[in-house]
This record gives sequence, structure tokens and C-alpha cells, in this order.
Amino acid sequence: MERIKERIKIARQALSSLKVVLLMEKTTIVRDAAIQRFEYTFEAVWKSAQMYLKIVESLEAGSPKSSIRMSFQVGLLDEETARMAMIMADDRNLTVHTYNESLAEQIYSRIGDHAAVMTAWLDAMDKKRTLQPGI
Repeated sequence: MERIKERIKIARQALSSLKVVLLMEKTTIVRDAAIQRFEYTFEAVWKSAQMYLKIVESLEAGSPKSSIRMSFQVGLLDEETARMAMIMADDRNLTVHTYNESLAEQIYSRIGDHAAVMTAWLDAMDKKRTLQPGI
């Protein structure tokens, strides 16, 4: 089950790079960098959840939102965090439209909260994984 551990490690590295850019003074370039890092961090985190769900819970999640729903069902996310994760997934889908300045600003304003959700999601996977022998 080293694959889950490695996938979570990669997601944490992506999350760390996102948190670094969020500490920088906001400029248009920093905003755009944060949005780009949010995109790849979200991908790494939901794919970690997808693998966790498949290997540990024997559940198939084919999309980010199904991963969120199933993560809620198995106790990785509480109701509020799952709700916030759904908003995060919607924001991720909107990032292709960040040429729209207003939309870019809206997404950027929520990325700090999204980072907290992704941190909690990864922490829950790590905690449950370490409670499972051999995983």
C-alpha cells in the first residue's frame, strides 16, 4: 500500500507549494500562480482520495465530486468540509476562465479556504490509513 502513501506525499508537496505562494504579497502574477498551483494541488488531492477509496474502502470514484461524496460516506470528510470541497471542485472547473479578472479574483479569494480543506482531507486519509494494518 505504498502507492497510497506516495500519492499522499505528492499531494502534500503540491499543497506546500500552494501555501508558499499564498504567503506572498498579492499581485496579478502571484494571483495567477496561486490559481495554477490550486489546479494541480486539487488534482493531486482528489486523485489521492480516489486511490485511497479504491484500495482501502473498495470504492470506485470516477470524478472529483464522486470522490468527495464517497469520502464523506466513509468519514474522511465531515458534512461542512464536504460541502466546502464541492465548492472547491466547482472553483477548479472554473479556473479555465480566469482570463475573466472578476472570476480570477473570486477564485483567488477562496484558495486559502480550499487549502485548509485539502489539508484536512489529506490528514484524514493519513490518519485512517495508519489505523489500517498493512496500508
